[in-house]
Amino acid sequence: MKWILIAALLLSTLAEGQTINRLTLEEALAIGKARSRTLRASAARAEGAQARAEEANASLLPSFRADGSYRRLSDVPPFAVRVPGSPVPFVISPIVLNNYALHAGVQQPIFTGFKLGSNVRAAELLAKAASLDRINDESDLVLAITVAYWTLHQTRETRRFVDENVARLETYAQDTENLLKAGMATRNDLLKIQVQLSNAKLTQIDAVNDLQVAMMNLNNLIGQELQTEIEPTSRPRVDSVEAIEIVSSPVSREAMAWHLRPDLQAMQARVDASEAGVRAAKGNWWPQIFFTGNYYYSRPNPRYMPTLDMWRDTWDIGVSVQMDIWNWGLTSAQIQQANASLLANRFMYEQMKENASLEVTRYGLAKRRARDKVAVSALAISQAEENVRTIQDKYRAGLATSTEVLDASVALLQSRTNYSGALVEFEVARARLTRASGEDQQHE
Repeated sequence: MKWILIAALLLSTLAEGQTINRLTLEEALAIGKARSRTLRASAARAEGAQARAEEANASLLPSFRADGSYRRLSDVPPFAVRVPGSPVPFVISPIVLNNYALHAGVQQPIFTGFKLGSNVRAAELLAKAASLDRINDESDLVLAITVAYWTLHQTRETRRFVDENVARLETYAQDTENLLKAGMATRNDLLKIQVQLSNAKLTQIDAVNDLQVAMMNLNNLIGQELQTEIEPTSRPRVDSVEAIEIVSSPVSREAMAWHLRPDLQAMQARVDASEAGVRAAKGNWWPQIFFTGNYYYSRPNPRYMPTLDMWRDTWDIGVSVQMDIWNWGLTSAQIQQANASLLANRFMYEQMKENASLEVTRYGLAKRRARDKVAVSALAISQAEENVRTIQDKYRAGLATSTEVLDASVALLQSRTNYSGALVEFEVARARLTRASGEDQQHE
């Protein structure tokens, strides 16, 4: 067991010898946002969805096409007739073996059964949903970094309290040895304190490990090397804890969440996009009408008779109508798929709204509970500190037992840990409630 303690203390010493990266919560959030691969991926998806919306919009505009070709034909006899009295046939249309063709065309949708417009509407809504997904991912990242930051703060505080407890118990052990020599304490008193000191050192090892894990977790979220030493410099806002008042009711917070939360807005956009998808699928029942125009520049041009080996141009304009008479239920199947997707998105949206209401209520209660715990634990600290001072003086005078000393030490450690934990719990609950109610989007 001794070598574990030595190794832990050695690692702690080496870590303290490294350059410490002191960060406020705001700085940690800025670093995390700048380096997050998740946010970059979300931004890329949003750009892709916007490009698809632009592609859908382009389908409403006239399309222009141009093409060219060259063909070498096999040699065949020319079209000719024999004239009575002439030994040589009269060639009406000579054979041109080299054929060149240039073509330019335009097509403009006139009526597509509202399919193109619905597709554009759906694509724009999906682009909006993808953009909201990026905002939602950023909110999730902010919450994750905030929780990790305060967790690191708490583990550092816990380690400090544990270190102070170990030092205090070592002092008690020294005092007990002095009292034992003076005949004012028993060997059993010394053993009790030594056992408690060993347990405290074991707790110290766990505190060192917990601190390293919390630090690695925060480094991972903000994109730093896992072994980077971080010292959080932000502190829980005690003044705001003491003066906090729940201004908004759970009902108003639920309404705020439904209106502001980007994940709910994104889901609503997907529901609207699914409705547009149903309209687009039904558009296949209607005829598709297009305006068309073409320009041809060919050598030879087949519209000119007789065939001549020279460049000629021609053009045409018109209206084309297309309609599926029978496609073996393809349109019905597409409509059924679109309706199923719409129904699934509606159910998912309603479930997300219920989950948001539950989160608002849960984290509102957690915030209130943490506020009350801060007030109680703050009072407990002052009582425990006074108790330790009193018992310590009595023990050195031989008026208190070792059990009373140990109980006072444990109570002080517990009260300090509880107070620090309550402050962090309040900050985390506040961050979660802000995220759940969508308040983090009010100033975006």
